[in-house]
Amino acid sequence: MSLEIVLITGMSGSGKSVALHALEDAGFYCVDNLPPELLSAFVALEHVNHGNRLAIAIDVRSATALPMVPQQLDDLRMQGVRVQCLFLDANTETLVRRFSETRRRHPLSKDELRDGQNALLQTIELERELLADLREQSHVIDTSAIRASQLQGYVKSLVDVPPSRMILVFQSFAFKRGVPVDADYVFDVRMLPNPHYEPALRELTGRDAAVAEFLEQQPAVHAMELQISQFLENWLDALAENHRSYVTVAVGCTGGQHRSVYLVERLARHFSPKWNTLRRHRELDALKAPRQG
Repeated sequence: MSLEIVLITGMSGSGKSVALHALEDAGFYCVDNLPPELLSAFVALEHVNHGNRLAIAIDVRSATALPMVPQQLDDLRMQGVRVQCLFLDANTETLVRRFSETRRRHPLSKDELRDGQNALLQTIELERELLADLREQSHVIDTSAIRASQLQGYVKSLVDVPPSRMILVFQSFAFKRGVPVDADYVFDVRMLPNPHYEPALRELTGRDAAVAEFLEQQPAVHAMELQISQFLENWLDALAENHRSYVTVAVGCTGGQHRSVYLVERLARHFSPKWNTLRRHRELDALKAPRQG
């Protein structure tokens, strides 16, 4: 069995510890805050001692050595190692709130207690700059509006996908709760007929047959689905040839319950014969996810 490595990085306060715990539950041997200088030697040693599945978290505490990580990952791939890079992100407002709630100090902070929120904002922006190259190479998961249990589920679903072609992630969301920062493409479907205004459909979702039947009768919905499909079909092969491992397509409506959910289900079904596809329903998944703490 070949060696599989998941590298977790991302913004401080974005949930890297939660993701690492999810991988530990999935059978990975996990290590947090590994200095990048030790990555190659650690992989060689732990492959012998702990088997074929390793998860490694590297963050901005290793700022001076971060530029060496992309080349190290390329070297591992040349050796036949399957490498997946996950970058956890969140919007700045969410990160500030999390630091405030936990009273943690940002790892790059020098005098946060004296300068207050302005210093924290500047530190977060500096961290984004330092991690920009790793983010560009990774599958990004926006944790701004999801619970810890949702994040655990998303991480486990990603590592369970067979290592073949590019992974295509379709995600529904509500514009009223913010646009996902992990989206490569965002499609706004709020102009389509809304089942919310049909009393019999209001409490249902885009996964329910009655809602699907209603939307299937709308020419505008057919046109939107066709145009999104055609756009993706025109460009997915080029993205794969450009060595993209993941593409996230976000479809948003007002509440993230009916139209976006229906179209994500349809699009995932359409593209699944050719691509590895995953479905996420940010708002619906939040309703199912147990609260933590």
